[in-house]
Amino acid sequence: MPSLKKPLSGTAVKIFDPRDPSTGSGGAEVLDPTIVKRSDQWWMYLAGQAHGYGPTEIYSASLPPKAPLSAAGWQLTRDAAGALEPVAGPSPGGRWDSNGGRHCPSYVRGWDPRQAAWVERIYYAGAAENLWGPYTIGFLQWDGEQWMAQPEPVFLAQDAWEHGSVYEPNLIFHDGKWKMWYVAGSNHEDYLVHGYAESEDGSTRWSKHKVFAPPEMKMFDFCVRQRADAFHAIFSRVCLSGGPPSPETGLWWCSGGTPSGELTGWSAPLQIITAEDRGWHSGPWKPSFQFDEAMGERALVFFDGAYRTSDPGPFPFAFTLGCLAVDLPGT
Repeated sequence: MPSLKKPLSGTAVKIFDPRDPSTGSGGAEVLDPTIVKRSDQWWMYLAGQAHGYGPTEIYSASLPPKAPLSAAGWQLTRDAAGALEPVAGPSPGGRWDSNGGRHCPSYVRGWDPRQAAWVERIYYAGAAENLWGPYTIGFLQWDGEQWMAQPEPVFLAQDAWEHGSVYEPNLIFHDGKWKMWYVAGSNHEDYLVHGYAESEDGSTRWSKHKVFAPPEMKMFDFCVRQRADAFHAIFSRVCLSGGPPSPETGLWWCSGGTPSGELTGWSAPLQIITAEDRGWHSGPWKPSFQFDEAMGERALVFFDGAYRTSDPGPFPFAFTLGCLAVDLPGT
């Protein structure tokens, strides 16, 4: 999968920043977006910490009903007292996603043969004890009125190359299968390998876990969307070593005629954002995108960012959420 080095051009804007009151985050760090239009309204599901500490939860933000997809106008969902409102309550039993919280949500709608019905789910990584993992993957499911947590995860590490932890799920439903790209390994070990698996029901029967991208690529997300007869993917490459980021760090685009579970089934990628420090973000990751309804060639790519602060302590950074408008080839 050779890379095409010339970056695509685009304009990035900030959506949420815990230290920028104008963004409406109210001091909360909310990131890891997944974007979907439900009925006549655009929704964003995010992971974050309402007060900057403790287990992460999944929250939501939305645009006004019937409003077009945009980087501007997102409002976080809050309760009557103004506090951020999690989209779902605790998992029954509260074990697998409790102390370490819920991370990296991915919305998908698909067919569940067990229920003989179309279902809406938000997959995410959960950690039982620590914010930093190890992780397993499960989902929330819409029951017609609310998102319901499940008692157990549905996807666990099973092979030695996964190092006991699976996270950053990105799913689509296509050709009768729930198809998932995911990260295995751990950030603190600087070992990330991208995996792929598929299932008929998205829950109990998963195919053999396959390596999709090798550790040296440092691929951290692989978000897939269909437009007409083509499939597009935007993924991140990260730098966890603590040194200067490599030129490959940032967000990339590729495409294919099918949503292949093999990296070789996708086109040579084009870089769409580098790791250049832009003040409110550098080294972007966790892309989620949708195509502009009015301009078919344009995609809105939502992503995580971070910037250094002057705070004392071992982690002097703030997390941000941004959006890049970019015209993708072949759309």
